[in-house]
Amino acid sequence: MHHGFIGHCATLAAPALTALLLVACKTPPPSETVNSLGMEFVLIQPGSFEMGCGGGDPLCLPDEKPQHRVTIRRPFYLGRHEVTQEQWRALTGNEPGAFRGDRHPVENVSWREAQEFIRRLNAREGTRKYRLPTEAEWEYAARAGTVTRYSFDPSHAAEYVWYWNDSGNATHPVGEKRPNPWGLYDMHGNVWEWVWDWHGEDAYARGEATDPKGPPDGTGRALRGGSWSNDLRYLRASHRNVHLPDYKHATAGFRVVYLLDEPQAEEEAKPPETAGARPPGREKPELEAPEITPPEVKLPEVKLPEIKAPEIKLPKLPW
Repeated sequence: MHHGFIGHCATLAAPALTALLLVACKTPPPSETVNSLGMEFVLIQPGSFEMGCGGGDPLCLPDEKPQHRVTIRRPFYLGRHEVTQEQWRALTGNEPGAFRGDRHPVENVSWREAQEFIRRLNAREGTRKYRLPTEAEWEYAARAGTVTRYSFDPSHAAEYVWYWNDSGNATHPVGEKRPNPWGLYDMHGNVWEWVWDWHGEDAYARGEATDPKGPPDGTGRALRGGSWSNDLRYLRASHRNVHLPDYKHATAGFRVVYLLDEPQAEEEAKPPETAGARPPGREKPELEAPEITPPEVKLPEVKLPEIKAPEIKLPKLPW
């Protein structure tokens, strides 16, 4: 990984001033970088945006409301592309996808398996800076400064996304369509992308938020962006999907965040997994009915009265 670097002014200073100039002359991190697996990352600058779906948009779903102000305080790197099959294979040695191609996004991987890939990536590079994006980070990057349903003109969707109309019922190599305004490819379409957060129907009810990480628990983990099998309404920047952490499907993959600084302890804490899910493209969660064990009913012990037969004397016969 190419990290931030010290500007040339430090190299021109006397040794005694170097420590001061390390702060005064620090150059901003590069706008893009590549790691040891060849994964490309784009620097996302901090800022604020309106998260969720608002106004009179008839496509808004209940879990996308209310639209609220979110602030991202720190810059971060986000994968330019979805994680590819080649990158997945390099760390895991397996090929889980329903489709084949080194540059195709890896799919048919669960949230837990995405987490294991990230654990191995951190171990390979001796860091703790890789993780899944939060929902807020993902939507902020997907919108890329836009305030509409998509970061592109939907009348030109075929230039930007692989979806139901043009995918041919399959994934496609990453980066073949046009990027969004911040240089990110396939943020809409190709495969759904797992994010860090638990999904919650009322997750946005608290209103304005700073660096939100989602509810502490929920019915499943969130996915974003839509896929090759969905029509355009599911590719909206605000649309939220949810499924069990162990769910795997040929439409589900992910992309990775690389942090500029080591994460805080609370960013690494993992809440316990719970059940509940929404298959990709469904509008409402399909919840499993809880298994109900009827209480054991103990009947009172009834003691019947002891009945003693009366003694009967027979008459004495003459013989």
